[in-house]
Amino acid sequence: MVSDLIPDDVRRFVLTSIASVPHLEALLLLRATPGDWPVAKVAERLYISEKAADRLLLDLCGSGLLVCQNGIYHYQPETSTMRETVSEVARTYAQNLVAMTNLIHSSVERKAHQFADAFNFRKKP
Repeated sequence: MVSDLIPDDVRRFVLTSIASVPHLEALLLLRATPGDWPVAKVAERLYISEKAADRLLLDLCGSGLLVCQNGIYHYQPETSTMRETVSEVARTYAQNLVAMTNLIHSSVERKAHQFADAFNFRKKP
């Protein structure tokens, strides 16, 4: 089974902290190449708009994975446990790209359905 390819701690992390594949790609990019990352540079490397890059980088900062100083982003998880988990996520993603991508998409799809269901009005019996 494809889901067996993803360790439980990686699955939990992805489902709770990674909103999309570009979020994961940005996280792994900053992790793999330490240094100064302005929004424009991230946008260029991920082939997304600067607005989209800014939004996902802010999301990752809010999750405690990155820090922003004067518009420059850096990979800096809040805890050593987070750092270890992201390392495991990176390994798993490199070895099981399709399974990881499917996990992220299933999470996004589930959230979209939950949001849409909030607007379904049901008749009272």
